This record gives sequence, structure tokens and C-alpha cells, in this order.
Amino acid sequence: MKAHDGMYIDGAWRPASGPDVIEVVNPADEQVIAEVPAGTAADVDAAVTAARAALAGWAATPPAERSARLAALRDVLAARKDEIAETVTAELGSPLPFSQAVHASVPIAVAGSYAELAASHAFEEKVGNSTVYQEPVGVVGAITPWNYPLHQIVAKVAPALAAGCTVVLKPAEDTPLTAQLFAEAVHEAGVPAGVFNLVTGRGPVAGQALAEHSGVDLVSFTGSTAVGRRIGAAAGAAVKRVALELGGKSANVILPSADLARAVNVGVANVMGNSGQTCSAWTRMLVHTDQYDEAVELAAAAAAKYGDRIGPVVNAAQRERVRGYIDKGVAEGARIVAGGSEVPRDRGYFVSPTVFADVTPDMAVAQEEIFGPVLTILRYEDEDDAVRIANGTVYGLAGAVWAGDAEEAAAFARRLDTGQVDINGGRFNPLAPFGGYKQSGVGRELGTHGLAEYLQTKSLQF
Repeated sequence: MKAHDGMYIDGAWRPASGPDVIEVVNPADEQVIAEVPAGTAADVDAAVTAARAALAGWAATPPAERSARLAALRDVLAARKDEIAETVTAELGSPLPFSQAVHASVPIAVAGSYAELAASHAFEEKVGNSTVYQEPVGVVGAITPWNYPLHQIVAKVAPALAAGCTVVLKPAEDTPLTAQLFAEAVHEAGVPAGVFNLVTGRGPVAGQALAEHSGVDLVSFTGSTAVGRRIGAAAGAAVKRVALELGGKSANVILPSADLARAVNVGVANVMGNSGQTCSAWTRMLVHTDQYDEAVELAAAAAAKYGDRIGPVVNAAQRERVRGYIDKGVAEGARIVAGGSEVPRDRGYFVSPTVFADVTPDMAVAQEEIFGPVLTILRYEDEDDAVRIANGTVYGLAGAVWAGDAEEAAAFARRLDTGQVDINGGRFNPLAPFGGYKQSGVGRELGTHGLAEYLQTKSLQF
């Protein structure tokens, strides 16, 4: 797609307030493919002003009509699915088949789920002598990351619109073209002017201005825990609602009764998908000591198959960050059984699919989010030891448990301090709540729980 040189505010593309631009780089070949405006606080203010002006009308719009607009948005996204996939591939570096299967397809399903929820959700109920109303929170400031650029936008904007909120979106600097394409889709779907607004820009300027703006009632942020802390602090000072989806260091626990080969192969695939740039990736594989050596061999063989199948990481800084963690793992005493920190290609921000063995729970590579194609394998002695290791980080976003019997796996999963656990390779469910415990965040996305983030409650007593 051709990049817009302005901001989408109040239903139209408008010139940016300043001359600064952001270069969009294809991570696979390091070529500049587009430029977008770097928004300022003035652009954010204009967008928030438009959102506030549109709020009363959109909040009063019957849920059935809000549902119709979301259904139209779903249909536009479906019609432009190929263009979406190509755009994500160009600015994120994701291989085209992965972009088609995940980056373009999942947001369509999520948008459709909120079209249905907007029509079916009970926004009013009787409780004794009271009538309880669920009303929109107000203006939402949505700040989204680059790793799943369209999914993260839809996971915030769709429930906000279903609830009757209006939105100002500030997407990641690395993937603004997907956000511009989404704004085109919103316009084509007939969403009223001012209900959705887009400001491209850098985090410390446009992102901070949006998070701190007095006209924003709720900030929904997905990104690093460090930035999430700052946004949470700013929201707390203003007594403002906040939803934070932050980092993860999820455990993939393989119990002795599991199909070891399947559990290991699926676990490796989970980490390597999207070049490891997934907050919920199962980056710690926990294996019983009696099966450890076999699991390491299986994982090394599986990872070796991904050398030409995964794309680059998003930018040069991210590549160096991941390589730095690989070197740190070696320095701490972990053993590389696949990959390593050597740059595998002359051009593009590629990192070799890497697997560490002999990892102990105290190592940085077992505690800190690397956000690249790096798997660590840890051994445990018994189930209590596995629980201790799995829960032994500051994160609690996702995870997996494998066992010969699903009930055995589920019983173990109930002991994990994490927001979502896949049992024996359970499929992704766009209606299930997604979000974390501990420093992985506050609040939930997707399904009815995601809709609830954008609603507030009023009761009338009779």
C-alpha cells in the first residue's frame, strides 16, 4: 500500500502538525519502503478532541448499529486480506505464509467476534430493586506494538467500539503501514467521523502525549513491562483506567507421561513462530530429568529445520538485543545445542534459531524476556519442582502443559501462576480471555472479558 502523509483524524486524512517523518524499513533487506509522519502532542490533542466530540453520539448509538459497523469492518478486512498480509510482511519481515495464516486471519476472526458481542451482550440487567447499566468508559488511548501489528490493533479497537467508546490509536513506529491500512478499512466500513482516529509517531512523543492527555479516560497499552510501568504510573496519578498487556517468560511443562516428541516439536515451533517475537511464547521448556537428554536432542533437531523458515527480527536494535542474550547465556554456563549469536545472513536482521541446554532457573536467559527465536531447556526433579521453576519469574502471561491424560495436565496447570495455559497443544481461542498475572499486565483482552475492560457500571435503585 502507498503510505499516507497525514493523520486520520475526525474521519479524514489531515496534514501532520510538523515536518518530522519516520522511515519504515523492511527488516528482511534493510531497505526503506515508506515514510510516515511523526506525530506531535498537537496531533494527539487534535485526535483526542475529535474523539471527545464524537463520544456522546457513538455511545448513544444502539448496540445493533455498532455491531453492524463492526461486521462491515470485518468484511472489509476480509476483502483486503491479501493486502494486509503483504503489508505486514513488508514492514515486519514475517514470511508471507505466516502473515496470511496469522497476521491477517486472526484479526478478522476477532473483529467478527466483537460484531457478535456488540449485538448479544447484556448492557442492562435487573438486580433486585436496581437496574444496572454498563456504559462506555469514554475516550480510549490505544498504544500498540509491532510484533502482531493488526491483531493488537483489532484486539483493542474492536471491543472499545463495541462498548461505545471512541478511540485514538498510536501504533508502533516500526509497523505504521498496517495501522494506516486499518484506518482505511474503518473509513470504508462507515464508522462515523471521530469515533476512530490514528496518530503515527514515536513513543516518547506521541505515545506519552496520548497516555498523559487529560481527555483520555482509559489507556490500553501492549508492550514492554518497563514502558507499562511508566504508563501505569501516569494513569495512577490521574486516577485513569489502564489496561496493560506486557512481557512474558512462559513455561512449557512436559510431564513424564506426555508424548515427548510431539510436545518438544510443538514447543519449538511455538518459540520460532514470528521469529520468537511473541509475548506469550513458551520460551522455557521444562523436562523431567529422566527425559532431559532425549528432549534436548529432539529440540536441537527441530530447531535446525527453522533456519530458512523464519523471518528476521524487526530491526537492528532488536537483533543486537537477542544476540546479546545468546552471548550472556553462554557466559552464564548454558550450552548451545542449536544456533548461536553469529549473524546468519549478510543482509537483513536475522537471528539463528537457538536452543540452550543446561539452563538453570537463575540465569538471565531463564528469567528475562529475550523476544527472539531462543529456547531454553530446564530440568526438573518432580512436579513440585516443576511448579516452583515455572512460577519462578516475575511474569505470568501464558504457558503449556503436556501429559498422557488431559485431566492430569489440567490439574498441574491449575497450579501455575499464569493467565492462559494450553493443554496438550490446545488451539488458540479468540473468545478466551488473554492477559497475565504478576508483571505480565493488568486486565484482559478478547471475548467478553476484553469487552468488560471498556465498560463502566452504573446502578439505579427503584
